[in-house]
Formats: sequence, structure tokens, C-alpha cells
Amino acid sequence: MSAGSSGGAPRSGKGGRTKSGKPRPGTGGYGKRRLEGKGPTPPAQLRPGHPAQRRAAAQAARGGTGGDRAGAAGRATNRRWADNDGAAGAVSRDRSAAERARGAGDAPEVVAGRNPVLESLRARVPATALYAGPRLDADQRVTDAIQLAADAGIPVLEAGRPELDRLTGGAVHQGLALKIRPYDYAHPDDLLDRARQRGEPPLIVALDAVTDPRNLGAIARSVAAFGGHGVLVPSRRSAQVSAGAWKASAGALARVPVARAPNLVRALASYQEAGLFVAGLDTAGETPLGELELADGPLVLVVGSEGRGLSRLTAQRCDVLVRIPIAAQAESLNAGVAAGIALYAVAGRRSG
Repeated sequence: MSAGSSGGAPRSGKGGRTKSGKPRPGTGGYGKRRLEGKGPTPPAQLRPGHPAQRRAAAQAARGGTGGDRAGAAGRATNRRWADNDGAAGAVSRDRSAAERARGAGDAPEVVAGRNPVLESLRARVPATALYAGPRLDADQRVTDAIQLAADAGIPVLEAGRPELDRLTGGAVHQGLALKIRPYDYAHPDDLLDRARQRGEPPLIVALDAVTDPRNLGAIARSVAAFGGHGVLVPSRRSAQVSAGAWKASAGALARVPVARAPNLVRALASYQEAGLFVAGLDTAGETPLGELELADGPLVLVVGSEGRGLSRLTAQRCDVLVRIPIAAQAESLNAGVAAGIALYAVAGRRSG
């Protein structure tokens, strides 16, 4: 009897199959080629994102004994866990970078999509780079965007889809992304210096809980049109200068400074100490806008949100509350519209 006819089907060393074409039997997990598992579950203080891991990291930063124990455990941990931690950290860094790219805080904002990018470039939004995909279909919007960026001296960079996804935070970018330059906010006192340099009584518009950046842009446009000296916004719970604000301002934000204050009420008190009157726009105000006698002096107009109006502390800080007479059918005016009407009335009284 030949060797190939005994002990089951003969095997060939190639392709993992027998000569008859049937799959080669497995080892049941006990052979040399068995799969390696991921090992035991790491302790809580070594799992990325676990509360115990955050506590251990905080203790290590303070130099406590708990941090020393966590550091010793980390040095004795299997290298595989360290690799997993590094990968998780990289994902976390990418996620935080994507959040910053969407315009959080003072980080550069990224505008995604062909129409938004083209509109931003037409509005002369200050940008640092235009990112374009390597294989874009024939589209006049892409051609126009690249031409506008080149005319404005904005670098045009080629980027692959993974890079565009990372820059835009996973938004639908259609192969185009525009990175906006972070806005350089002024100090509240800079607005007074601007009025002093012009030899004019200060006229400043302060926003209280106005969260729509388009309203901020529209108000900046009205400030530029009626001789104002700047806009004041709080650092928190307020619209900031973004691509939407730039587009709504039609370029006025390049001429009108926006100052930012950590505390709006405190900033208004500082203006009052400097000799400015503070007038708040409120539907419940007792003084009609046409009877505002303080309009020809140094003035701060405070505009509240469309739904809630002025906050209680802000209203208490105002020297006078002014209302815009409107028909009974309209409950309130848009913040940008109200600011424009008030600025027009103040400009008319000052010119007269």
C-alpha cells in the first residue's frame, strides 16, 4: 500500500487544500497557527477615557502617590495596551481637531461645500488656504472658487478625501474646503480710542445673547453705514465672528472692529464710568426711540436676543430702556433689524 492511501486524504503543502480539492482540516485552535487573542482586559486606570484613568492621570500631574502607582502600573503593562492607548489618543486628537475646524472657540473655521466656499470667497472672507480634491468633475463653481482664491492671494492646496474629511469634521465638502483666518478681537477700550481718534462721541452697539452670526454681521454692516465705532459681544453664549458673520456683513467686518468682553454687564459698567450712556432696546421700554435725548451724546445701544430680549442683569445696568414703536401684529423685531432702525434714528438726531 502506498503512503498516500493510508491515514486519510493526502495533503499538499500549497493553497491549504488537499489533492482532492477539499479544504484542509483545521487545528481546532491548538496548532502553531492558532489565532492570538488580545490578552486580558487592562485595568480600569489604563483604559483610555475611563474615569479611573482620568483620575490617575490627574493624580500623576499633581505628583500624588496614586499617580505614582498608576505610572508604575503603566510601565509594567503589556506593549499591546500601550499601542491601543496611542491609537485611541490619535483618534481623540483627530476628533478634537475636527471640532476645532468647525469653528469652536478661537480656532480657524473651515467652510465646506462648493456653494458655501464660493459665497465666502465672493464676500471676501479672509482665508488662509483653499483645499481642493485631486479629481473634481467639471463644475463652474470649482473653477470660479479657484480663480477667486488665486486673485485674492489665497494658497490653493490639493488634498485627498481623508484630509478633507478631517479638516471639515466629516461634513459634506464636495471636494472643496476653505480655512478661515481666526478673527482678531479688539479690547472694549479700543472702541473708545477709535471714537477719540475721529473726534466723535462714541457710538457702540453691544449684543446680549444674540447667537446668530448672521445678525452679528448685519449689525456690523449697520454700524459701518451709520457712523458707529464698533460692536461689543460677550465671550460666552453669543455669536462670534465666523464665516456666516463675514458674509452677512458684506465686508463691513473689515472696517468695523468687534470687541469681546468676558462679562458684558461689567463692560457696560466700565463704559458708564467713562461717561457713556447705556440705552437698552426693549419692547417694554418706557421711552420711545424718537424721544431718546441721549442719542447725540456718547452712547451704547444694547440689543437683546429676538426671543428673550435683554437679560435681567443687563436691563438693570442700562440707564434707559427704549422701545421701537411697531404694529400690534408684530411681537418683536429681528435683532439685526432693530439695531439698524435704532442706529438710523441716532444718526439722524446727531446729524440734525
